[in-house]
Formats: sequence, C-alpha cells, structure tokens
Amino acid sequence: MLETGDCDSSTSAEKPKVNTTPFSVANATSHIGQQIGLSDWLVVTQPMVDMFAESTKDPDWMHVDVERSKLESPYGTTIVQGFLMMSLVIHFTHEMNLTPAGTEYGLNYGMNRTRFTSVVTVGSRLRDRVVLKAFEPRPEGRYLSTTTHTVEVEGEDKPAVVADWLVLWFTELKHD
Repeated sequence: MLETGDCDSSTSAEKPKVNTTPFSVANATSHIGQQIGLSDWLVVTQPMVDMFAESTKDPDWMHVDVERSKLESPYGTTIVQGFLMMSLVIHFTHEMNLTPAGTEYGLNYGMNRTRFTSVVTVGSRLRDRVVLKAFEPRPEGRYLSTTTHTVEVEGEDKPAVVADWLVLWFTELKHD
C-alpha cells in the first residue's frame, strides 16, 4: 500500500496535488488527477545503457561508444536511450509500491501518448513523478488504471519522458 508524503520539487513545472491517503481500489477515484508517487533519484550508468543496447540489439554509437561520443556527439558524451528511460517506469513503480490495496496483480496493458522530451546524458539522475489519470472498473473484478509518468532529470526544467501507462489490475487471480 502506498503512502505519499511531502514530495519535493526540483523542476519548475507546476506539480499536481499530492493525496496522502493510502491508494486502494475502494478510494481510487479520490486520487484521480493527483500525484500518487514520487520515486527516489536513480543514476543512469554506462553499464545500464550498454546492457540495454545489447538486449534490444541497438548498438547505436551515441549510446555505447564513449570515446567517439566525446569527439563527435553534439552532447559531448553518450546519451541514454529513450526506450530505456521509458522502461525504467516499471522500476520506479515497484520502488514506490504503487500497487493499489485490494489487488492481487497488475498486468502491463500498454502505453499511450509517450513523448521523449529531452536528451539525457549518461550519468544523469532520474526520478518518476506519477499522477493517477483514470481508474475504471472492468469485468471480472478487474480495473484499468492510467497513470501519467513524468520522468524528471535532476537540475533540468524539462522532463526526459512523459508517458501514460495502462495497467489492468486483478482483485483476484483465477486459474482456469
């Protein structure tokens, strides 16, 4: 169960209201439009970027070639893949324990309106600010949530990623 508290701000964008009551199936509608989580900062390292490049079969030099990037990249160093930053949303969500009370399991249902809004260099610190956008009942005791994830870069006004993530929550798991 999540309890959010005083969430600090390091960016200049307007922040949503923070609801400090525990997030659950029973009270989800009272959280709509409000911040339900703010993760800790995470440093994105070169080994993380290299492993992501290897696992996605995308060895673009601006991500993995440190020496070439120092010489040829307009950023003077390697940059973090947009898809890596988007995939960190699951890490941040687990870290913040954003599972609504009264559910057994959340199934990734997809992403809506994902934008990579700024280039992020390797070594940057990221965190995720989460706002509940929707929480809709579905058949068989399921709920579809939409959360807006704003992945912030420490010291920057502009976020790195803004994405709406859909999760199908199960209140009980039935084995057919």
